[in-house]
Amino acid sequence: MVMVSKHAVNEKGHLLIGGIDSTELAKTYGTPLFVYDLSLIRERARGFNNTFKEQNVQAQVAYASKAFSSVAMYQVMKQENLSLDVVSAGELFTAIKAGFPVERIHFHGNNKSKEELLLALEHKIGCIVVDNFYEIELLKTLTKEHGQKVNILLRVTPGVEAHTHDYITTGQQDSKFGFDLLNGQADKAFQEVYQHDYIHLLGLHCHIGSQIFDTIGFKVAAEKLIKKMIEWYNDYGFQCSVLNLGGGFGIKYTEEDSPLEPSVYVREMIIVVKDLVAETNFAMPEIWIEPGRSLVGDAGSSLYTIGSEKEVPDVRKYLAVDGGMSDNIRPALYGALYDAVIANKMDETNVEDYTIAGKCCESGDKLIEQISLPKAEPGDILAMFCTGAYGYSMASNYNRLVRPAVVFVENGKHQLAVRRETLEDIVHLDLPLTLEKE
Repeated sequence: MVMVSKHAVNEKGHLLIGGIDSTELAKTYGTPLFVYDLSLIRERARGFNNTFKEQNVQAQVAYASKAFSSVAMYQVMKQENLSLDVVSAGELFTAIKAGFPVERIHFHGNNKSKEELLLALEHKIGCIVVDNFYEIELLKTLTKEHGQKVNILLRVTPGVEAHTHDYITTGQQDSKFGFDLLNGQADKAFQEVYQHDYIHLLGLHCHIGSQIFDTIGFKVAAEKLIKKMIEWYNDYGFQCSVLNLGGGFGIKYTEEDSPLEPSVYVREMIIVVKDLVAETNFAMPEIWIEPGRSLVGDAGSSLYTIGSEKEVPDVRKYLAVDGGMSDNIRPALYGALYDAVIANKMDETNVEDYTIAGKCCESGDKLIEQISLPKAEPGDILAMFCTGAYGYSMASNYNRLVRPAVVFVENGKHQLAVRRETLEDIVHLDLPLTLEKE
């Protein structure tokens, strides 16, 4: 094995993922194919947990599973002693099927239904992150009807804008999420749940955005939330025990990205909280965080088979692959950038500039706008990196394309984690027409 541009390559000049020839993975499981290197996920998970231990701070690191949800992935997180952030009945049901410890499940969402809350209560999950007054009233009714107490966090918007894409910025005042910290909504929500018979308030939660490359926003948010918690302590003698600062830690999609090490974000948060509580009688709260992308994003790669090529003279060369926006909508939705290689030509020189196009019936179905690669031929395998977050989880059956398989690799071994859909899967919910033509 040798390293080519930071990628492991075998004697055949083929890209290795988790010690396995990527072209063999493509041959075995077909393409498009998501491949996750579990060793990288475990390394990140342990890095987060160890940072809190080194700082002697009680904490929960919850995997924000919207990044990628499956039974097997939840079981990996269970092995690494992480908690779990779910946002729907589907994610919660998957976690239950995976045997995930229910006391470490946190239920998020800005419009939880009665049925979803009942499912959470039925399984006695660890915490519900309450997002609005409607949800408070639902919980009051349901917990009283069932005589069941529930732990909650209040999600607040601290008025902190992360420097990120507008679509994925959630901590500013104009947001569909949470109680506004600045206009009194958070205080009103506190009054609604304070000393309630069935609702136990643990503390506050915020999430300021995604793909964040500095610590400033996290530090400011931590300061705002801790000051509010201290205010409630001084006014009511109420001790919040949990401060959840969300996630959003950036990863390196391309050479232009410069994220910090995850431990840096964590240490900066801890410093702010420790400094503030040291000035008061307020006890140090547990710190919870919710990494998703930073746990699985760069551990995932997508393998595609290259098909047709089209040259528009003096404009560009299109190189089409057998996937596209149906398995990775982020480039079309956010203008997200990715890097890629031809997995079976790692020892060849880049000689052509290509636009990587998908096969969906949309002109905007481009996975990469411009990239230099070796001369490509039909049947070559394109490997696109850092697709582990929001690729499969946002995949669709647009154009009735089947969703890809997902494979886990680790230390030279591999296993199927999600099977590829079949054409029969595509129609299995369809029903025949029964209305007669007039």
